Amino acid sequence: MEKKQGFFSALRGLSPSRSRTRSRSVSPARSSSPLTALSWGKKNLTNGGGGYYVTQPELLIERSGSLRPVMEGPDPDEEGEGGGRGSVGDSKRLGSGLGNWVKGQLSRAPSVAATAACRRNDLRLLLGVMGAPLAPIHVSSSDPLPHLSIKNTPIETSSAQYILQQYTAASGGQKLQNSIKNAYAMGKLKMITSELQTATRTVRNRNPSKAETGGFVLWQMNPDMWYVELAVGGNKVRAGCNGKLVWRHTPWLGSHTAKGPVRPLRRGLQGLDPRTTAAMFAEAKCIGEKNVNGEDCFILKLCTDPETLKARSEGPAEIIRHVLSGYFSQKTGLLVHIEDSHLTRIQSNGGDTVFWETTYNSSLDDYRQVEGVMIAHSGHSVVTLFRFGEVAMSHTRTKMEESWTIEEVAFNVPGLSLDCFIPPADLKTGSVADSCEYGGEERGKRDLSAAHRAKVAALEN
Repeated sequence: MEKKQGFFSALRGLSPSRSRTRSRSVSPARSSSPLTALSWGKKNLTNGGGGYYVTQPELLIERSGSLRPVMEGPDPDEEGEGGGRGSVGDSKRLGSGLGNWVKGQLSRAPSVAATAACRRNDLRLLLGVMGAPLAPIHVSSSDPLPHLSIKNTPIETSSAQYILQQYTAASGGQKLQNSIKNAYAMGKLKMITSELQTATRTVRNRNPSKAETGGFVLWQMNPDMWYVELAVGGNKVRAGCNGKLVWRHTPWLGSHTAKGPVRPLRRGLQGLDPRTTAAMFAEAKCIGEKNVNGEDCFILKLCTDPETLKARSEGPAEIIRHVLSGYFSQKTGLLVHIEDSHLTRIQSNGGDTVFWETTYNSSLDDYRQVEGVMIAHSGHSVVTLFRFGEVAMSHTRTKMEESWTIEEVAFNVPGLSLDCFIPPADLKTGSVADSCEYGGEERGKRDLSAAHRAKVAALEN
């Protein structure tokens, strides 16, 4: 198959002997364009002797920054006007930050400053929820698929195993996928907050020009390592996994680890990593059929086990359920739609209970072969964030959308090493609970830190 030359043609003339120190001169942190900021992955690929080599890419996290082991996701209470961390008093009420964001949506002032502040908060919410969500459970791409078994096996399970075998064959075959040791993908995306609904009012964004545009790069390597970076609207979100822990970095929260077991990046399941996708649904059950966008599909449903839910819960935040459904085309055998929903319950100190339900619906399109592997080159996600509790007037529903296209894909890139997936240097080796005890802080601030982590878990876990 003829491969795109736009990506690799830019690599000619670069030497594979360039040192990691020298590569810092092209760090995305020093560039202004979103796509230029993401070009470190390409600029560190060098052409020598017909092959492409990777010098060690600089992980764009300040090594002196503390890696706070809180939970995944943005903190709506710390998204103030100044973009810094909120004071202790500002964080006392659960969900107050998102409440202020909602008020801003309903009463936007025409001033330039107010518009800029609203746009900044919109972007933080978009990146926090949609930037780098994780899959429900831990799976390893090296795990073999279960053998098709009919005897003494429920029909829902055996049907799911057969569907996954068809999916693996349609995606390029197990032998070819097992030969892939690492992968690289680069794409463009658009994000927008399309609708906000409260108990008394609904605001819809009908202006597509307000969408935030940017790009992303994704590196993956066996076993279970990945690194993703998104640059959208002047902000960058980075996340990674070295096979032992998952970490995440945002400009407004800094770096923190994800609670619970190591899990794959959900973006990889969106048509970029067929082998991990098949492993993810290995324990799923076939629950029926459905027509999706004019295509008849089988539905495979995966429910997160109680042990994993408990491991992902922390403090006042309890993950009640996390369900992943995959829709596999009966015609092509490929995955064409993913539905992902998780529900979190937060018990505040005052006794009020707040629930957060986050639902992702992603459609995968434009499947094309890349070195024999079928890759979805475009897609669209609709995310609904629903906050509800005992008081009906406090319910809010926010609808966000993302469209993406894949520009470049490469497999088995020589030179990609473990150093490319190193987390920030100040990671503490103790338990999460111990690491969350900040030295010199009074007890009250530590309690508020637990509430902060609960809100973070509710928005993205």
